[in-house]
Amino acid sequence: MTVIAKPDYLLRDDVQKFIDRPKKLFINGQWHDSIKGETLEVYDPAVGTKICTVAAGDAEDVDRAVAAARHAFDEGPWSKLNPSERGRLVWRLADLLEEHADEFAQIDALDNGKPVTDARAVDVAFSIELLRYMAGWSNKIYGETIPLTNPADFHAYTLREPVGVVGQIVPWNFPLMMAVWKVAPALAAGCTVILKPAEQTPLSALRLAELTEEAGFPPGVFNVITGFGETAGAAIAAHDNIDKVAFTGSTEVGRLIAHAASGNLKKVSLELGGKSPVIVFGDSDIEQAVAGASSAIFYNNGQTCTAGSRLYVHRKVYDKVVEGIASEASALPIGHGLDPATRIGPLISAEQRDRVTGYIAQGREAGAEVIVGGDTVGDGGYFIQPTILTKTDPSMSVVREEIFGPVLCAMAFDEDTIDSVVREANNSVYGLAASIYTRDISVAHRVAKRLKAGTIGINTHHVVDVALPFGGFKQSGYGRDMGRDAIDQYTEVKSIGIAL
Repeated sequence: MTVIAKPDYLLRDDVQKFIDRPKKLFINGQWHDSIKGETLEVYDPAVGTKICTVAAGDAEDVDRAVAAARHAFDEGPWSKLNPSERGRLVWRLADLLEEHADEFAQIDALDNGKPVTDARAVDVAFSIELLRYMAGWSNKIYGETIPLTNPADFHAYTLREPVGVVGQIVPWNFPLMMAVWKVAPALAAGCTVILKPAEQTPLSALRLAELTEEAGFPPGVFNVITGFGETAGAAIAAHDNIDKVAFTGSTEVGRLIAHAASGNLKKVSLELGGKSPVIVFGDSDIEQAVAGASSAIFYNNGQTCTAGSRLYVHRKVYDKVVEGIASEASALPIGHGLDPATRIGPLISAEQRDRVTGYIAQGREAGAEVIVGGDTVGDGGYFIQPTILTKTDPSMSVVREEIFGPVLCAMAFDEDTIDSVVREANNSVYGLAASIYTRDISVAHRVAKRLKAGTIGINTHHVVDVALPFGGFKQSGYGRDMGRDAIDQYTEVKSIGIAL
């Protein structure tokens, strides 16, 4: 495997101009340096060199953003806007994102390292569609009339109202898309937002803030605080004037956020880690199973919370399936995300590369066999080969713990032990996603019903749509993104009774 070099000649002029502009905090419709003047450096993970410097906000900057968001919600124009007008602004943001789609794809490819083709076809396209879907919900948020059991003569009804000021903390694996997952339903519901992107990948969030200016969002409605999790993120989670915090990231950090949010009992939604099982039955379409299982673990370089990192294959097709996935893994071009030929980009950082290689070493020490990959690639960036481990078992850390890299653990099972494979698939603290490959529709439905996961694919793995609720069971978090459920996350129900 060789690494495709950084194709500087492919960098768009508008992307270069954006990178060259000062990167400040976006608060109350204006750009500000951090109060303390602190900054952080942003790196290209494919070459390990600095892209630019951005402001690093902390608790004082969060205070300023919360005050702006509070005013816009409580007294400013946002809460007074007609819902249809609010929806039109969200739709306008989608139109602007579509106009600048290629620019955003390159920004995420440069900042995160992901293949630009994936960024354009998935991250940006999905974000545009989600903004439009949620814009449509803005004037469809309504209550109900309720027939009471009380014998007195009452007219009773409910209202569904925006929860208020929302702090949103998003990860580095899908920088633009994770931001829009949070921002779109919050704005459509009538909330105001303080967004904190990951310190590794702040660029697309800052560019999105520029688009909200152009779209005409009132000051204070959308604010961006770049900075570190332990300072800016912690301040958002604990802030007494924030009504809800939404977080996507690791289970470890999710626990810290839930604890910090308990101070004022703010609402919390968490989309956390995963260790998703892929179950391939003996009657499955082998070609389909190989393609699906390969995508499940190697898409986005395994840096996906739903990554299908535990593979359970019926013994009679085990060799064919594993050999097929190994062949796919060996053929994936590794390189800089800006090159359209790249299918596997770098891991996000040297720290993440060392984490993944450390898990592979643990697997080897515990008796696992590396049948493909297992090594780093190149000298400059944070590349690692797509890796498959066999001879694994549930006692190993590589099977139990989330690696967040392109590492697949393959295990065999027997057809007459469906109960056993379901039990093993559920034998995890996580419950975010799962997938089943079979031609038997009865088996598919029965197994899907028994799996403890928030999203289950049948003859596919990454089941994500703007209309389909997404979230986890167990330590994969609580609350749902997408669909009407996402609107519910950003609203509260008020009951009103009138004695007639």
